[in-house]
Formats: sequence, structure tokens, C-alpha cells
Amino acid sequence: MACGIAAQKKGLNYMILEKGTLVNSLFNYPLYMTFFSTAERLEIGNIPFSCIAPKPGRQEALEYYRNIHKYFNLNINLFEQVTTVEKRPDELFTVQTNKAGYSAKKVVIATGFYDIPIYLNVPGENLPKVRHYYKEGHEFAFRKIIVVGANNSSVDAALECWRKGADVTMVIRKGEINDRVKYWVKPDVENRISEGSIKAYYYSEIIAIREDEVDILTPDGTITLENDFVLALTGYRPNLEFLQNAGIAISNEATRTPEYNPDTMETNIKGLYLAGVVCGGMETHKWFIENSRVHADMIIGDILRSGSL
Repeated sequence: MACGIAAQKKGLNYMILEKGTLVNSLFNYPLYMTFFSTAERLEIGNIPFSCIAPKPGRQEALEYYRNIHKYFNLNINLFEQVTTVEKRPDELFTVQTNKAGYSAKKVVIATGFYDIPIYLNVPGENLPKVRHYYKEGHEFAFRKIIVVGANNSSVDAALECWRKGADVTMVIRKGEINDRVKYWVKPDVENRISEGSIKAYYYSEIIAIREDEVDILTPDGTITLENDFVLALTGYRPNLEFLQNAGIAISNEATRTPEYNPDTMETNIKGLYLAGVVCGGMETHKWFIENSRVHADMIIGDILRSGSL
């Protein structure tokens, strides 16, 4: 949306193709999620984001971005998923979706990272009781649940489910709650673990999942716990295969970082740009709305300087 606004302000002909609803990734966040950022750091298009609370939640963000769309009347096609981006010999791009095909002189990919979970790759992960996305806690009330992970999504889910009456156990690969967990939440979960309200197995991992129980490999050996649901909130990753199929090189195999010019956001394919969280590859903590909003003006500025429109 920020790229569309920047293009519109410069009088460029543009189209936004969104695979789902408006701000689809934010829509799929947990219902009661609170952002780490304050409201002004989520603003785009120089339109103020008013929020009574110190930090906005998902519902307020959806309201804000809907109003942004109405204000700018953005040229956006919703529920139209891009399947391929291909540069032609004539230097134009062919963009194919599940509904139509388009030609463009420049293309910006801003697909984020929330569409593909990082899987556990253990037996039983395909059972219906295993969830890789978390919406809200009521479904898990009074049930035995395991939450995998120690990042923001895992901690939020563990605390909310516990407060709804679930019997919560956390399985954590490392020896502590991640330092990047929201500073007002981290002490809460650590205190709940210390007092025994939420059980935690550190330096541990799930090795098998069955209908009514789960096997966990711990430093003291393998244990089996009764279980009704597994929330495998182990993170998400960008669609790197989509980027590679478009010709974008992966410059760092360890972090799977796509190649781009940090001054212009242009990739190794001339005229093809990256914006937002997708730029970080597997380092999904590197870019957020608040520090990647500038990508839009950088990209549109480079497009205008190229003089090829």
C-alpha cells in the first residue's frame, strides 16, 4: 500500500495485486494481538494513526489501513494471487495471477513472510490437532495444550490460553524466553513459568505427535505427555521459491537473504524491486512496518530516476 501511495503521488500508473483481503497478513494475526510499535510508527501516506492505547492492536490497525485505502482510493485487486513474475526479452515483465495476466515496466514484490510456516517435520504434524497459526484462546479452554517456541507469537498464545483455562505446557528449543519478546510480556510469562502455572521444558523439542499424546525429547530423556492440541508457533518464512523463480538471487545461504541494492531496493533483476519484510529472508525479525515504510519512497524515487517509464 505504501508503494501504491508513493506511485500515485508521483502520477505513475500502478496496480496492487493482493492474494487475499486488504492487508492480508495483518488480518491473519491473532485477534487480540498488540503491536510492538506505537501507532505513529505504523503510519503510511502521512496520514495520522489515532490510537487511545499506548500501542495499537490488530483491530485498530485493520481499521486504519481500511481508511487509508478509502482515502487514497488505491488501485488494488483483492483476492488475486500472483503465481509468476517473468522478465521478457523486451525488458517488460509478465505478471501472471490466478485470474489474469499483466504486463509491467517495473514490479515491486512485497509479500512479507507470514504465508509459510516453519514446520517441525515430525511424525503426526499433519494431524488436525496441530495448528501453525493461532487466532484466539477460547477453543483451547480446559484442554491440555502444548505451545512450541519462545517468541512473541508463542508467548502470547501461551498466556492467553492459560488465562482462558487451558493446561499449558511450553516446549522451548533454547534455554530461555527469547529476548525479542515484547518487554511488557516477557516478565509475565517468566513469572507464570516460575510459579508453575505454565509448565516449560527448555532445551527440548517435540519428536512425535499422536491423537492423545506427544513425545518430547528433553535433557533428561524422552517423556510422553497427554495432549489435546499442539500450537506449533515456530515462525514463518518468505516464499523464497517464488523469488528465485522470478530470477532473484539468494546472496546468503545461511540467512536465505535475497539480493538487492539497499539504496534503491532493486534486485539483481533490473526493474524488479523488493519492499518490506521479504527483504530479510529467514531473518524475519530484521524488517517491520515501522522501519520498512521508507522502502516505498526509495523504490519510486529510483523508478523515476531511471527515466524508463
